[in-house]
Amino acid sequence: MPEFALYPSLQGKTVFITGGASGIGAEMVTAFAAQGAKVGFVDFDADTAEALVAATDGTVAFEFCDLRDIDALRTAFAKLADRLGPATALVNNAARDDRHGWQDVTPEYWDERFSTNLRHMFFAMQAVVPGMIEAGGGSIINLGSNSWWEKVPGMPAYTAAKSAVHGLTRSSAKEFGAHRIRVNAVVPGWVMTERQKELWATPEKLEDHLKGQCLPDLIEPVYLARMVLFLASDDSAMCTASNFMVDGGSI
Repeated sequence: MPEFALYPSLQGKTVFITGGASGIGAEMVTAFAAQGAKVGFVDFDADTAEALVAATDGTVAFEFCDLRDIDALRTAFAKLADRLGPATALVNNAARDDRHGWQDVTPEYWDERFSTNLRHMFFAMQAVVPGMIEAGGGSIINLGSNSWWEKVPGMPAYTAAKSAVHGLTRSSAKEFGAHRIRVNAVVPGWVMTERQKELWATPEKLEDHLKGQCLPDLIEPVYLARMVLFLASDDSAMCTASNFMVDGGSI
């Protein structure tokens, strides 16, 4: 494992992370906690979330929340702010890349996928931006996906929602920039979370996937967390409205 940077500006910073209980989100929670940040996260997997809190010796805060329920999101963020103070960094990480055939998509499923993968990002920003304005600035990091760039089939509602993340990111960067609030997108390639390994990462698919990458190594969640740390820190003070690819050169 390489030696990674410490960011003094993250010491004591309040960071909210959506979907922080497992996978990439859990890696982010752990990484921010290691930087001395005050970390709060939301998730609807309470058992896994509580295990993560225990693994970090209770140094992070968790609130249960199904992000498809916007009132619940607002309540959870308000509780985290009461415990940790207003967030000056937000990581909109939560999403689910469930596969689905185009023939089977109903209007109800389409709407549910957008609620799962896009809608909550806007309302999470809406919830934290007033506090960032009062603080004199902040950083918002939205997790996109390179799936739509790669023209991945078999999940049209997911790729449509994830492509919209980039439009939301760029327009929000202009919307909030006068308040020194930066908004960027981090764009993962195929990241080897436990979920991916269990459901889809067969040896044959991995071999075929690596043929499309410039780098010969699989992407581990830690590398997404490292990019997010940079974008939340003062080291990236003049970075906004941009896509930061962590995809091994797949595009």
